[in-house]
Amino acid sequence: IGELLLSFGRFARGKANFRRVDLLQVLRDCSANSLPIITLLSFLFGIILAFIGAAQLKIFGAEIYVADLVAIAMAREMGPMMTAIILAGRCGAAFAAQIGTMTVNEEVDALRTTGISPMDFLVLPRVFSLALMTPFLSLYAVFFGIIGGAVIAQIMLGISFTQFLTETKGILTPVQFGLGASKSLVYGIHVALDGCWRGIHC
Repeated sequence: IGELLLSFGRFARGKANFRRVDLLQVLRDCSANSLPIITLLSFLFGIILAFIGAAQLKIFGAEIYVADLVAIAMAREMGPMMTAIILAGRCGAAFAAQIGTMTVNEEVDALRTTGISPMDFLVLPRVFSLALMTPFLSLYAVFFGIIGGAVIAQIMLGISFTQFLTETKGILTPVQFGLGASKSLVYGIHVALDGCWRGIHC
């Protein structure tokens, strides 16, 4: 973490040695290539939340609140967490494998020998990419989780999409999204740091 902060300081002064093309490549790998699995798992998780909630809320005649349950759970907790778990499996493991291979082949030592900091060249672009993309991917996961919940609400409870989305719109506030985005930002930085650390110490 200390080395990353020093590296970020060099970046802020314009002295960090990393290629923008590497940043764009990692951004693409961490964003567009992750969308299919995030779509599927978030949709299924929304279905599961709504199914469990519907069974209990039906007892009290409070079926409409299944929309509140799915929306708040996805926006504040499950959207960011599911995104982080997926990115840890896809991107964190890929970072560890890429940098680990470079460490074993002594490419990291070669960078140090030529005066290029491995933190600047290898770690900084990966941390930036996950820090930038994880909040957006989390919002994407929230959207598909809510759609999954709406499907189950219509099938099991007879709640139309319009009713479900109206209730969701009423309960979700910028604060809910802000909490989820802040958590996903921390998760993204942690996943990138852990994957790079494992690779460098391979």
